[in-house]
This record gives sequence, structure tokens and C-alpha cells, in this order.
Amino acid sequence: MTHRRDHNSVPLGRRVAEFRAHRGMSQQTFADRLGKSKSWVDKIERGVRRLDRYSVIREIANVLRLDPEMLLGPHQPPGTTPHLDGIDGVRAALARYHHRPERTETAQQVSAQVAYAWMAYHHARYPQLLDTLPDLLDATSGTRGLRTSAHRLTASVLVKLDHADLGWLAADRAVTAAGGPILIATATIAVAEALRALGHHHLAHTAALATADHADDDTVRGTLYLQAGLAAAGNGDRPTAHDLLDHAAALADRHTGDADPHHTGFGPAAVQVARALAAHHLGDTTEALHRHVHTIRSDSWRRLPPEHRAAHLIDAARAYLDTGQHDRAGQVLLDADRTAPAEVRHRPAARTLLTDIIRSGPAAADVARLATILGLTC
Repeated sequence: MTHRRDHNSVPLGRRVAEFRAHRGMSQQTFADRLGKSKSWVDKIERGVRRLDRYSVIREIANVLRLDPEMLLGPHQPPGTTPHLDGIDGVRAALARYHHRPERTETAQQVSAQVAYAWMAYHHARYPQLLDTLPDLLDATSGTRGLRTSAHRLTASVLVKLDHADLGWLAADRAVTAAGGPILIATATIAVAEALRALGHHHLAHTAALATADHADDDTVRGTLYLQAGLAAAGNGDRPTAHDLLDHAAALADRHTGDADPHHTGFGPAAVQVARALAAHHLGDTTEALHRHVHTIRSDSWRRLPPEHRAAHLIDAARAYLDTGQHDRAGQVLLDADRTAPAEVRHRPAARTLLTDIIRSGPAAADVARLATILGLTC
């Protein structure tokens, strides 16, 4: 019995050889048309020499009368490309104030659904979350704590997917549903995220800082200090940003264990990631990259959720690109894609970054392949 090979499992050089043979070209003829030596072609086809430049791949494809994507690998099947149609469903769920459907789940079952949704978020499963969030918002409507958590989660997803205005609405609903200082504080994390995404840095700073003093949990307070510090950096207020991030660092140093009941991801690595992003916002790109390298080598790096790690890698890739290191930017973006694919493939910010990397200079083959998968113009 023969098995059909997966096109993507065949080495790139071998695919070149197969297409060349299919065109009835000898290695010498192929080399002549490329303006290369026969030895060069032989090394490419045997994998001795890597095809790591998109410009060269495009030349080869032209000679073989192929689209470059035929060499790099086919598009993903329908349904796997980033068309996130669930936004409208989430918007409709947020617009429902009354006449919510009758629910039969117990509070324990709904709590388990919320916990699962948070796990999906931490692994950047955004398409699946968009499908489940409308039902989750309905299911949690009768329980204050779960409703706060579901709306806060919804806000974070919407901010990720560049719907910060709708995220602000969800975050406000989280605050409205909250009862007690800790629920208000966790909901305010989402408020600050949405306000920062909308460019309202002063408002984000004020909201986070005013609530932090009333939070009786170090991870929540520390996360609010991070949000306030990033907002200050977004405003160009260097002293305040550093001061607030120092406060967060002091709380992180006291934090032990991996328990994260409030879904903050707070700890030393989260502080370092925030320091790197703040430095970039303040124009200190060299410092941002130095902190990036230090962070990913630290013991606490792997304790961050995949979503958090991939988000930082996207920020680091942007910093590399801003310093003219487009090859390094591409490789770091690929690291993000391996860490949490949806963080790259579904976030508009990441797709814009990939387009900028491709347009900034000759792209490595694997970076070009990712662009092809996402349907971006190389």
C-alpha cells in the first residue's frame, strides 16, 4: 500500500528537484536558466545548501513556471485561515441586557466552563473562544463572580483581536458586575488593557493606580502596577513608569509558587516583559532588546502562559525590526508562532508586523512560508 506524502514534509531542495525533473530539465539546463552553476543546483537539491532567501525561491519558481507558494507549501485548507467571524456573536451577546435564555447548568458546571475558557485564552485559542464566549456570557449572567470573570476574559480577547472599543465595553460590564474589592480590581485590569489599546494612556494609568491600592492580593495589585506603568510609558512619563514597575517588581519578588487564581500570569518574568515593552514605548529600543534576551533566558520565562510568551515575542520582533534587524525580527516572530500560533495568525498586530518584515528586505524561506500561509503579499 502506498501513502501519499505530505507536501510540507518534503525538504525544500527535494521539492525543487522533483519540479525540475517534472519539467524535463537537466540540472545543467536549470542552472543555466538561473545563472547559477550546476554544483550550486546539486547542493540545493541535496540539502547541502539551504534555500533561505525568498528572492532566490522566487527566481527558482519563475524558471519552473510555478507560484512560489508551490515550493513553500500550500495554503491551509478552508476554515484554518484567520477569518474570525465570531466577533459579531460576541457583540450581540454584549448587547443583550434582558431576556437571556433559560439556563440548566449548575453553578459548578458554569464555573468549570469559565475555567476552561481561561485555559483556552492562556493557550491563545482565540477562534474557539469566540465561538464559546456568547454562550458563556449568557451562562454566567446570574452569578456575580463568574460574570465578572467572563466579561473580563471577553475584554482581553477583544483587545487582542483589535476590537478594543468593544473590549472596553466588556471590561466596563466586568466592573459593573463585580462585588467586593478583589473582583473590582481584577476587572480593572481589563479596563486598563482596553484603555491602553485605545491610546487613552492617562485614563488607563488613573484607573489602574486608583484600584491597585485597594487590592488585597499581591498578584492582582502587581498586575495593576504593571498596567499603570505601561500606561505611563505610553504617555512618555519615564520616571513614573520606572517607579511603578519597580513597585511591581517588589511584589513579584515576594510571589512564590505557580498558583494563579486570578489569571494574571504575574511574577518576575511578567515584570521583565513589561519593562521591555515600556522601554520600547519610551524609545529605549536597545534596552528593550537587552531585557528581552535576559527574560527568555530566565528560569521564570517558561512559567508564563504561552499566550503571554508569544505576545512578548511579537513585541520583541517589532523592536528588532525597528533597529533594522529584519532577519532577527522574522526569526523571533517564528518563535512566537511556534509558541502560540493563533497569537501570530489571528492578531492583526502580528500580521501587520509580518507584512512589514517581508517588505523590509529579503525574507528567510520559513518567514516567507508563514506569510504565504496567512495570505500576505511577499
